[in-house]
Formats: sequence, structure tokens, C-alpha cells
Amino acid sequence: MSAILFLIIIGVIVAGGFLAAFIWAVRSGQYDDDFSPAVRMLFDQKNKSPENEEPKDETQSTTITKN
Repeated sequence: MSAILFLIIIGVIVAGGFLAAFIWAVRSGQYDDDFSPAVRMLFDQKNKSPENEEPKDETQSTTITKN
């Protein structure tokens, strides 16, 4: 019986530690996201220049044909 009580107390202490760490992270701004990566892909790239593009390999081309 004392082992179960010990495990419950340790579990409550660990859970309280995780809760305290979560509250600290929220208050310190760890979860602030002004420009979400989820919507970043919806916007066009502002400066499209030839240096930013990858070179295209002309030797490998795929053709889709219907039979």
C-alpha cells in the first residue's frame, strides 16, 4: 500500500513540474507565432530571381502518354 501512495505522490509532483514548465513557456512567449509556417506556403516568394531557382536538368524528361 505504501508503494502505491509513493507512486501517486511522485506522479503528482512530476505532473506539477510539467504544468509549471508549460505555464513558464507560455508566459515567456515560447508559443507566440506571428507568422505561422502553416500559412507561409500560401504566399508567393517576394524576390524571384534566377539565382534562387534550381537548374533544370534537360536530359531527364517525363512524358505521359495515354494508350
